[in-house]
Amino acid sequence: MPASAPPELEHDRGGTKVSAEYIMSFTAGALLHRASVLLAESYSSKRNWSAVRSEALESNLLQTRTRNTAKRRLLEVLSRLRTLTPEQLQIVVDGSMDEQQHVLWLAICKRYRFIFDFATEVVREHYLDLAPELTRGDFDMFFNAKAAWHLELEALASSTRDRLRQTLFKMLREVGFLSNDRTVNPVILTPRVVRAVIADSANLLAIYPASEADLRKWATG
Repeated sequence: MPASAPPELEHDRGGTKVSAEYIMSFTAGALLHRASVLLAESYSSKRNWSAVRSEALESNLLQTRTRNTAKRRLLEVLSRLRTLTPEQLQIVVDGSMDEQQHVLWLAICKRYRFIFDFATEVVREHYLDLAPELTRGDFDMFFNAKAAWHLELEALASSTRDRLRQTLFKMLREVGFLSNDRTVNPVILTPRVVRAVIADSANLLAIYPASEADLRKWATG
């Protein structure tokens, strides 16, 4: 299944386009599961992202120690959730924990082209090639290869690169795709998640570590 580029997603479908530029601001948090569910629940009643942000900030919904931390985390979580379609967002509200995590990973990949590419070109390929261990070197090789085409990566300090790698690997562990020994684990998606992803774009299934047979089965129902 093609995975060379993410689909272009229209704003009026409840999401944003996956940018060709690498936005590297994802160190504000890893999967952020609890915060994402709370804010998705708030949106399900208000249907207004500005109102969600204002109330969450005033009530300290995310229970952060400082207002600046609250603002930073709110901005991060909302930027992810706003990429989701209504069907996907509803899974974050009332799905099982696994379903919620799988859709939150989808939101991350839609928000960050760098992570989309890493998921499809490195994580899933490791699983398919029966080379399940994901190492720091794999990240560095990927980063260096992309830096040749993305000048925004060349400008990053080595310390920032380290934080990006740590955050990304933590995301993979939290969503269950990476074991503590750095083994890539396969995913099993529920029919509800599959339908929500395919209604968006079948190409997005490639962000999950699964076999070609599984992807074809999911894509064809």
